[in-house]
Amino acid sequence: MANLLLSKLVAVNSIVILLVIMLAGISVKDYACFLVNNQQVTGTQLVDTLNSFLIKVSIIAFVIAGLLHYFSVKRIVKPVKTMAFAANQIKEGKIPAKIDVTASGELGELVTNFNAMSETLSAVQTRREEMLKDIAHELRTPLTNINGYLEALHNGILPGDRELFGSLLEESKRITRIVDLIAELDAWNKEVYFLEKQFEVTDMKQVMGESLAAFQLKLYNKFETVSQHIEQVPIFGHEDGLKQVLSNLLQNIIDYDTGGNLTIVAQPVDKVYKITLSHQGKYIDPEMKELIFERFYRVEESRSTKADGAGLGLAIAKSIIDAHQGNIGIDTDGHHHTFWITIPIQFES
Repeated sequence: MANLLLSKLVAVNSIVILLVIMLAGISVKDYACFLVNNQQVTGTQLVDTLNSFLIKVSIIAFVIAGLLHYFSVKRIVKPVKTMAFAANQIKEGKIPAKIDVTASGELGELVTNFNAMSETLSAVQTRREEMLKDIAHELRTPLTNINGYLEALHNGILPGDRELFGSLLEESKRITRIVDLIAELDAWNKEVYFLEKQFEVTDMKQVMGESLAAFQLKLYNKFETVSQHIEQVPIFGHEDGLKQVLSNLLQNIIDYDTGGNLTIVAQPVDKVYKITLSHQGKYIDPEMKELIFERFYRVEESRSTKADGAGLGLAIAKSIIDAHQGNIGIDTDGHHHTFWITIPIQFES
């Protein structure tokens, strides 16, 4: 970009210099011809007249060239100044408005990338604010219950019996679960997971088998039929993390199934290992399906991404799959849902 700006400035300066020379030279030549041919001015008088005219023409040419140079450079530098102002706003913790200036070449690309960066920062800040509100909302209810019970105990309104202390313990455990889930979600953040999680070549058929075995009783009690087709493929991943993904999906399906039939397929498709879990469940708006993988997302009429009531189960699953450079999603027509996961296959070298 610096080279492009330098080239533009050199071009503008060269054009300005050329215009000054041409304007002064052509004007002096034409005026000299006029004086000699029409006014019959020669000798010393001609030289003095031309010198006076040259000074006047030079001043006019300088003013014109200066104005042209000013507006040209201003047009080139305007996007840079605008971005500098916007960058200063970001430094102060503010999100700047979209930069709406016309620029071409590398400068235009820089403006486009800067606008994209600002939009990303704005989205991240919005999500952060929403997450803080959600965390406060999730923690407020159990803390309010605990405070109410403790205040009643302190004032002698309620007796301290085994049942009451059991309720207090359950509320305390709920807070602990929420905090643990948030910590698990942060642990799979792309910037830190590789420092804490050891990846290795993993047999997905074994992972799938062990995950389904852990849910065998729940699946037997919930579904009339469970159809499985699982092929053996090695991938490079974190075994416990992948089991956590499958556990969260299976629990979500069990909680919200209405059809009584579950189909599970896990097989290689091109260069990825694709897992699909299909069933009939409570209504999900097809236009809102991507939101169920967001933190704390809940819809009263639909399923929620809940894990132990915290609304984080599918968000954790998405973070884990992202860490495996894979994808996770759901296809639905409203009632028939297919959760799908794709993970790159580990090919033998």
